Amino acid sequence: MANRYEKREEEEEEEDEIGEQDYKAQKDALIFAIDVSKSMLQPPPESNDKKADKDPPVYAALKCAYQVMQQRIISNPKDMMGIILFGTEKTKYRDDQNLPYPHCYVYTDLDIPTAEDVKSLKGLVEEGEDADEILVPSAEGIQVSNLLFLANNLFTTKAPNFGSRRLFIITDNDDPHDGDKQLKENASCRAKDLYDLGVNIELFAITREDEEFDFSKFYDDIIYRDPAVEEAHPGKASTSKSGNGLTLLNSLVSKVNSKQTPKRAYFSNMPFEIGPGLQISVKGYNIIQAQTPARSCYVWLDGEKAQIAVGETAHVAEDSARTVQTGEVKKAYKFGDDYVYFSEDEQKSIKQFGGPIIRIIGFKDRSQLEFWASINKSIFIFPSEEGYVGSSRVFTALWQKLLKSKKIGIAWHIARTNGSPRLVAILPSRAQSDHKTGVDYIPAGLWLYPIPFADDLRDGPDQVKLIRTTDQLTDCMNKIIGNLQLPTATYNPSKYPNPALQWHYKILQALALEEEVPETPNDATLPKYKAIHNRCGAYIQEWSQTADDVMSRVRDAQSIKRELENDDEDSVPKPAKKAKTATKAGPSSTGMNNAELKKRYNDGTLSKMTVAELKPILGDRGMDPKGLKKTLVERLEGWVEENL
Repeated sequence: MANRYEKREEEEEEEDEIGEQDYKAQKDALIFAIDVSKSMLQPPPESNDKKADKDPPVYAALKCAYQVMQQRIISNPKDMMGIILFGTEKTKYRDDQNLPYPHCYVYTDLDIPTAEDVKSLKGLVEEGEDADEILVPSAEGIQVSNLLFLANNLFTTKAPNFGSRRLFIITDNDDPHDGDKQLKENASCRAKDLYDLGVNIELFAITREDEEFDFSKFYDDIIYRDPAVEEAHPGKASTSKSGNGLTLLNSLVSKVNSKQTPKRAYFSNMPFEIGPGLQISVKGYNIIQAQTPARSCYVWLDGEKAQIAVGETAHVAEDSARTVQTGEVKKAYKFGDDYVYFSEDEQKSIKQFGGPIIRIIGFKDRSQLEFWASINKSIFIFPSEEGYVGSSRVFTALWQKLLKSKKIGIAWHIARTNGSPRLVAILPSRAQSDHKTGVDYIPAGLWLYPIPFADDLRDGPDQVKLIRTTDQLTDCMNKIIGNLQLPTATYNPSKYPNPALQWHYKILQALALEEEVPETPNDATLPKYKAIHNRCGAYIQEWSQTADDVMSRVRDAQSIKRELENDDEDSVPKPAKKAKTATKAGPSSTGMNNAELKKRYNDGTLSKMTVAELKPILGDRGMDPKGLKKTLVERLEGWVEENL
């Protein structure tokens, strides 16, 4: 029965390690707060630019929320999302008749998005359903304190224990209270209540033409910034401009996507020992996570309402079919044909390598880290002031020094209590941002790059003789590569959604919303063949012709080499044996060897030979020498093409 527990034992071994499930288990609650004012409903000026905005900022914001709702159903199906329209003439808050939050319209209550929510929002943004009733600005304006109080109520009642709660405010008004100090203080107090609750407020400011959004008038007291982020990324929040070539919708989607995934710590307040007696604290983040479709589930349909069927597992003894209780099972390791048993305390003792830590053991040049020396994905680390005050400054100094000196750190890392130790390289990185929107998709900081132990190395394949190219071919290929580079010569993963994943959820969405099922997926990874042809079609043809010429010369050289080798073999006396007619490569009875025959073929002079000359050549090579001259020439040309 022990064999049944081998796989189970391996799984339990990993329980003490940090798992992706632990990281993803933290739920996120997100509320979009969209300003419905006259300026937000004003369409952009007409433009002949095909890429210019066509929608008023309110509709661009609603479309952005619609896209994010679709994405979250795919990537985070258990997270909550809500939409508040503020500054509206109408007021709506669930079924409350008292309407405690004037000019705030809860369009979508904070909850896990349903098919009906997606359908309703799609009708508003694409077909304008109920827009004349809902999207009507109030003449009295809005008190931001009421909006923040409403958001506080939604978060505390619907998502009280969520690990991440965020409020996204989209507006073009940098001073909603026209300098009223009392209203500004009320809003600042409500904002502080939200931050004390653990809610982060993000502002997405919209500007027009040459206007500027002045954060100091109001929002500097509402939006609190992380000191650690300010240390590494000083500066104000960016704005989105309406009416230019880069559409407002694309700008909003890019900025929202950069912030819609919450900063969930992979580990928190990890001691980072830079040297003896010098420790700071850091948090680790899983920046890149392979996304897969949500698992299907079994549903019981015989009740009043569909319910998910929950499975249970029981261990059964193989000999008696008796159910085995948990207390009857011991943990064992297989050693040869025997099993070595451990008690729970013994099991813990053999895994003790100290507490969680990142300890630098030395530094090396960046060039000494081989590209193949990665055994797992990297973890992004960032300073935390919670463990040690001043961690941000020390961390930033180390980051800048590693970048300037082109060095990396080598560290001993234990992720958590009873975790297995591993060696990591500490790599510094600069921020990588989208060249159009300026939004960072890879942050600046340090990365823990797992590197192998000696036990992890394996032998590669035997040495294979490589065929080297010529300088002429290399020059031709350089032209092709130079013209086919990605924008800014970098790969931006945000530009390439997983087509299989998107297609899977597109079908699910169409079925859930009773829409027409699409016929083909939208695949951004497909090559743009027309653009490729226009850019370097001529270069590709040039390279192909050059390659044909080079290969022809290589074949000729190989043929001559074989002739010389065969001539040397023929000069050595050998016992008489039956001649190989079909593969003979030496001189024929006519005195013409394969090299001369190949030369005549290339020169096109085989047809000038007489029938008397052609027949022995064909006979020596195992071919029928009978027929007309035209037939003999074609037969010999075919043999040359196949064999030389």
